[in-house]
Amino acid sequence: MKAKILLLFLGIALSTQLHAQTGFPFDNEIRAFKHQDSLNFPPKNGILFIGSSSIRKWTDLEKRFPNEPIIRRGVGGCELWQIVNYYTPYILFPYQPRKIFIYAGENDIAAGKTGKFVFEEFEKLWEMINKKLPNTTVYFMSVKPSPSRAKFFGEVEIANKLIKNYLANKPNSTFIDVSTTILKRNTAVSDSSLFESDLLHLNSKGYDRWQEVLEPYVR
Repeated sequence: MKAKILLLFLGIALSTQLHAQTGFPFDNEIRAFKHQDSLNFPPKNGILFIGSSSIRKWTDLEKRFPNEPIIRRGVGGCELWQIVNYYTPYILFPYQPRKIFIYAGENDIAAGKTGKFVFEEFEKLWEMINKKLPNTTVYFMSVKPSPSRAKFFGEVEIANKLIKNYLANKPNSTFIDVSTTILKRNTAVSDSSLFESDLLHLNSKGYDRWQEVLEPYVR
């Protein structure tokens, strides 16, 4: 009972702090998550999926892994640096997850930032997680080559390569290639049939491909 009361007060305090923020990106979505948490806070040691709209729009993620304690926290069209600068106190650290799957960085690059910038922001995030949750396993899901953003593929490749190399030497950390699974067979071309009409977000068939790759890591 005391723990539930403490969580309730924590939720109120965080909500108050959010209201006090000026220019907080997607603050309405963060407040909605905290309200949801105040009603039914996820048990610790869950499996957190955090990131941008590719996570937010994966609305059947929990159903795809029905026996796993999935916590889905996709935020609008957020950028990786926003997770680093804003969201960790609200929709990451409080859950004390045993696994964190991160999909972010694509929107940063589309906004004109470099692959190196995305890597540097991820490096900050990894260090933050490792400091506060040293026993948590971190998975970075590669930035996908969305057909509508073909002109950014060079920076996408740079970001993925730098992050993959970085995680190769880090404990409890894995780079997961979810990009090649959505390419046409034996090509480097994205399969547009796996995307919605905007050629940016995956459709159900695209998420089927992601599920295949993620299954062993989630289980």
